Amino acid sequence: MPHFIIDCSEVLLEKQPPEKIMKTVYEAASSSDLFQPEDIKVRIRPFTYSFGTFSPSEIIHVFGNIMEGRTAEQKNALSKNVVTKLNELFPELAIVSMNIRDFDKNGYFNKNMLP
Repeated sequence: MPHFIIDCSEVLLEKQPPEKIMKTVYEAASSSDLFQPEDIKVRIRPFTYSFGTFSPSEIIHVFGNIMEGRTAEQKNALSKNVVTKLNELFPELAIVSMNIRDFDKNGYFNKNMLP
């Protein structure tokens, strides 16, 4: 925990390598001091097409899934920092965005919690 999932067009991977995009998100999340750096997980899900008024090459969106307990101010600052860093990497994009979803501690379990 936390997990950051990057949705972007495959076309963007021709402009920047996936490792650089993921590292940008990782470093932005790590610099927030909200998480232990070793706990941050980042993955990328490129897509091949999009619908709507924008071309797929104009969009990158990050879904942040974090354990509940952070304030609205902390989450807003995290989102702003991630979007700022991605915008520096892709200043030509029409849409660079992020949203954060809280994991409810009730019902969450992973193998490290096994006895």
